[in-house]
Amino acid sequence: MNKPTPKFLILGGLVLVIIFLLGRCSSDRGVPHDSHAVSKTTSPAPGSATRAEFWTCSMHPQIRQPGPGKCPICAMDLIPVESGEHGGNDSPRTLVMSESALALADIQTTTIKRHFPKATVRLVGQLDYDETRVRSLTARYPARIDRLFVNYTGGTVTKGAHLARIYSPELIGAQRELLTSHAADPDGLVTAAARDKLLLWDILPEQIDAIISLGDVADFFEIRAPAGGVVVAKNVNEGDYVNTGEPLFRIADLGELWLHLQAFESDLAKLRYGQEVAFTVEAWSGETFAGRIAFIGSAVNQDTRTVPVRVNVPNPDGRLKPGMFARGQVSVQLAGNNQVFDPNLSGKWISPMHPEIVKDGPGVCDVCGMALVPAATLGYMTPVAGAAPLVVPGSALLRTGKRAVVYVRLGNTDQPAFEGREVVLGSEADGSVIIASGLIEGDEVVTHGAFKIDSELQILAKPSMMNPTGGGSRAGHDHGGAPSSKPSAITTDRSGHAALPAPAFMLEPARALALLPAYFKLQTALADDDLAAAKDALRAMMDVTGHGGALADLLHRLLGADQLDTLRRPAFDQLSSAMIAALKKEPAALKGTVFQMHCPMVYDDRGADWLQATDEVRNPYFGSAMLTCGETVQRLK
Repeated sequence: MNKPTPKFLILGGLVLVIIFLLGRCSSDRGVPHDSHAVSKTTSPAPGSATRAEFWTCSMHPQIRQPGPGKCPICAMDLIPVESGEHGGNDSPRTLVMSESALALADIQTTTIKRHFPKATVRLVGQLDYDETRVRSLTARYPARIDRLFVNYTGGTVTKGAHLARIYSPELIGAQRELLTSHAADPDGLVTAAARDKLLLWDILPEQIDAIISLGDVADFFEIRAPAGGVVVAKNVNEGDYVNTGEPLFRIADLGELWLHLQAFESDLAKLRYGQEVAFTVEAWSGETFAGRIAFIGSAVNQDTRTVPVRVNVPNPDGRLKPGMFARGQVSVQLAGNNQVFDPNLSGKWISPMHPEIVKDGPGVCDVCGMALVPAATLGYMTPVAGAAPLVVPGSALLRTGKRAVVYVRLGNTDQPAFEGREVVLGSEADGSVIIASGLIEGDEVVTHGAFKIDSELQILAKPSMMNPTGGGSRAGHDHGGAPSSKPSAITTDRSGHAALPAPAFMLEPARALALLPAYFKLQTALADDDLAAAKDALRAMMDVTGHGGALADLLHRLLGADQLDTLRRPAFDQLSSAMIAALKKEPAALKGTVFQMHCPMVYDDRGADWLQATDEVRNPYFGSAMLTCGETVQRLK
């Protein structure tokens, strides 16, 4: 055998060195050197790992990437899911997060307290004459109209002003009776009877005294106004002959008016007799007027689903005119069990006919003499210790169907931990909701980022808003642990439709008006069974809402849907409910015709509503399967 030369020995050594170095390099590739691939955490707790397993979208948990980036659906920044952030608590409804994940998810909380939240009820209506201040002047005896001093409608008269000059044989006879009896016995019963007869004929006392003073019968007599105000009707002309009982004039006192408003059925629990109503009119821009509720109707209009509300409005300077359109609002402090709290009426007594008469104790009304009643008998709560309800911000609620979930931050934990709790809701106020049960005072609830916590619980197959029972394999992974492209936490309602959750959100009228064109496109796309067009409409909505807020959260989830039914129920239903409620607050601001439609088949117990630009039914909940199922509920404008 030939011995290797030194040259071959050197070459072989180099090969061994290269193989060794390649082995080191290949083994190092298993350690991530990219700083973005590691969750930016503080020092890990002993025994816990902090390496990011994957990066996901807080709105679309089916998106999983090995490193940071943008969500391909909504373009939001991805957040890391760390391997050590879920341990430490065995509760099936609890999610434990690291401090870094908490900061990246932008979770915000607030401590709930007891107080009387304020709610605003908006109403629209028209000013009208106060019926109790309208006086009709009729002929009390046959007469001929010799001359009219008030010869047109709309003129203003004062009490005692002359209206017309008449000739009446009956009146001449009555004057003679008065003069004859007065000459015989000025203070006798016959004189008193003759005087009373003239008084009953609307002859003013000063006119009777003038007849006695003159001592002679006047052939022509002047009819004078029994009250001051505006002549709203003139039923005679010069030369007319009128019989007893025929109307001559109608005079309305405009010192106080009635404001007729329409309240939606859903607002009735917040309205009470005696509440102050602030309103504006077009004629006096920037100025607010006020009155008090004096009447709430006892029946609901079957066409508009509204109840009439009447407000007594003082009008001492006469600037308000009957027929003016008005926008009113009532600011209410709510208590539990649909009660109302008004500090200005607490312990007070109020007139049952004139709500402006309020006193500290029992008595009678200064206007009508009726006995005052305690304000508590009219539906006002008397405050006692601990009577204020428990209130949470509306952004803390996650709703799906009849369920409502709130996430609460737990105390006394090494790492931030959140627990989902189902709550029973009471009345809704401006931006907040009363909690009937499910929480206690002092709980720290999540007001921003609750959807992100819920999404993570879905990933972990724990109970969440979408899936109240949890269970199943870990969302986003198949049984072998490989990443999956679709989430597994979609539940269905009783009819088998996708039960996609929607947040509790309220829209301002201006925001609803801005969303209306895109909403109509979404309604049309759903009716046409066009998923692509529906997503285009959702993107148009997101251009208006941006990425923040409960409505934006809903739009994010819908953009990730791959079936029309996921968009339809209950998501489109809850979006429609928010749009309808907002637009009904300012129907006069609508630019075109808008119809509220209803389909009784969407849910077994109540059906569902939506908006259309035309009254031809095109059902978005069923599309071509039941395109014409439904009816027009109301024309908003």
